[in-house]
Amino acid sequence: MQGDKLKNYLLLHLIVFIWGFTAILGALISIDAVPLVWYRMLLAVGFIALYFIIREKSFKVEKKALIKFAISGVIIAVHWITFFKAIKVSNVSVALVMMSTGAFFASFIEPFFFKRRIKLIEIVLGLLVIAGLYIIFNFESQYTLGIIYALISAFLSALFSVLNGVFIKKHEANTISFYQLLFGVLGVTIYLLFTQKFSVEFFQLQISDWVYLLILSSICTAYAFIASVQVMKYLTPYTVMLTINLEPIYAIILALLIFGEKEQMNPEFYYGACIVLIVVLLNGVLKNASSIKKKIIKK
Repeated sequence: MQGDKLKNYLLLHLIVFIWGFTAILGALISIDAVPLVWYRMLLAVGFIALYFIIREKSFKVEKKALIKFAISGVIIAVHWITFFKAIKVSNVSVALVMMSTGAFFASFIEPFFFKRRIKLIEIVLGLLVIAGLYIIFNFESQYTLGIIYALISAFLSALFSVLNGVFIKKHEANTISFYQLLFGVLGVTIYLLFTQKFSVEFFQLQISDWVYLLILSSICTAYAFIASVQVMKYLTPYTVMLTINLEPIYAIILALLIFGEKEQMNPEFYYGACIVLIVVLLNGVLKNASSIKKKIIKK
């Protein structure tokens, strides 16, 4: 059992590293954010469908659930579009640090779905995050548009994460993911049709873009999702959540190694980023302590 935990803990770090590499691929792929997300979701749907067929899993789901998956799928699509847009107009470091605020957006969204009060500690920690963001805004004003896109993406990420927290009570994670990706790509397709963005050039991608897109959709999307579900059978939600918070650190280090000077920021950016990341980790520690305390009281 201990060996399984260690193996899955190492696998979790690999998954988080892969998710961090997603941002690197977004910067390397030359096409714009909208077609990038369209290709990513389309290919990922194909890979997950193949997984379903190989594992002989059922595609059946009730109609009411399909409506919920459709709405959340479009939210995920817009989340990814704004995320990659943030990378395109700024850089990987800015986008990933802003994405770390998702945990705090979730703290304010959760009460509406799970019918609980907003805790004072969440407000205090939220204010500290705002302080960190203020420092970044103040000293990296040339990246304002990228920061705004990334914050929108972080909010949408928190929103669909909370929705998935509701969906997972009745449906399998694989089923949720498949239909959300399917409806997400359908939503982007409708947008592209209405804006007449489909053209011959749309499908004429560089070979390098095809290679990066295949890696993005297979390893960074389909595989990472299925593997992340698997490790949750062996590790606590707290361990998973805390490890996922390392994603920006992995990605920023990778970006500095790959892109060099383009990713180098003012010292103040890193001060602000440290405040945001430390508060996010502190939030996880405090929530875990609160959860343990409740369990002890119940006993």
